[in-house]
Amino acid sequence: MFLFCAICCLQAQEIATDPQATPETKAMYQYLLETQKSGHILLGHHDALAYGHGWRDTPGKSDVKEMTGSHPAVCSMDFGKIEHNAEKNINGIPFDKMRELIRYAYQRGQTIMMCWHVDNPKTYAPGKPYPQGTSWDNSDNTVVREIIQEGSPLNTTFKTWLDRLAAYILSLTDEQGKPIPFIFRPWHEHTQSWNWWGSKCATDEEFRALWEFTLRYLRDEKGIHQMIYAISPQMDEVYPDTQKRLTYRWPGDKLVDFIGMDCYHGRNKKAFASNVKAIAELSVQKQKPCGITETGIEGVNYPAYFTEEVQPALENNPVSLIVFWRNDSRSKTHHFLPYKGHPAEADFVRFTQWPVILLEKDLQTGVSQ
Repeated sequence: MFLFCAICCLQAQEIATDPQATPETKAMYQYLLETQKSGHILLGHHDALAYGHGWRDTPGKSDVKEMTGSHPAVCSMDFGKIEHNAEKNINGIPFDKMRELIRYAYQRGQTIMMCWHVDNPKTYAPGKPYPQGTSWDNSDNTVVREIIQEGSPLNTTFKTWLDRLAAYILSLTDEQGKPIPFIFRPWHEHTQSWNWWGSKCATDEEFRALWEFTLRYLRDEKGIHQMIYAISPQMDEVYPDTQKRLTYRWPGDKLVDFIGMDCYHGRNKKAFASNVKAIAELSVQKQKPCGITETGIEGVNYPAYFTEEVQPALENNPVSLIVFWRNDSRSKTHHFLPYKGHPAEADFVRFTQWPVILLEKDLQTGVSQ
């Protein structure tokens, strides 16, 4: 089955980024390590509880549950727009509702993972045409440089944005008022060029400084101790040196807890397989859990995609989780998992029946707490 030696090499670890992490956060971190070590994989679907193909705001529903009878085991969502104190996030989910969904998922044993499509603090202004002012506005290569310059106008602005993010994070508590732990993916897909923090707009040193500034501000200034920090480079192709790509602009072993990757490889099976193998190997090398933090093929236009292209890459390469991207509620084609009645539904169900894959029904309540 899985490579025995690779699994056994993963040992219990402390959370490198935060010695003061809450007991629940430490427990979740060990849970991710143990899940990977056991040869199991938590399956997730971004925004699964909030909406799906052709529906929105239906309590207790998810496209995964409609097909399999169970919700996913990972609840993945987005902080985007919290920086403006907006009512709704980047995908139209009210922040109050998102908090409820996170509590619901956590109570049921799901692992929580959050990204942040944060707008461009230098170019943002309401009403600008896309992509101006958004995460994808890469028109200015001085944004990161100015943010990390202590006392600069942009540094002050961005601290205000971090204050708003922090206030929301601190409101993510369970029914007993304890902070809900989660995996946080700041500055994701930094290997690509389309974001204002990506390879086009920031130097290696600037990106590393931005990562450390964000971590230290949220941890030390705002007192947040419920997060596991995950790096997630974009890994879509077969690379001459896959390990070098995975560690591109690596902030340092003490500033990263979880090794992720966003892999939109399309039908390129070799790319997916080589990248999964490389991240599993890096996980053992760094002694940190790893996972596929975003993946999928838009429209799922190959009916045997999961059992013939995804599953083989995972069979000998232990990872703790795999998260597929979202199913838009309006678009007929913008979905990265099938839905009830989709041609690939049967194949996806077979994939989830593979004993390695864990859905919510396979978890014990509170297993990640």
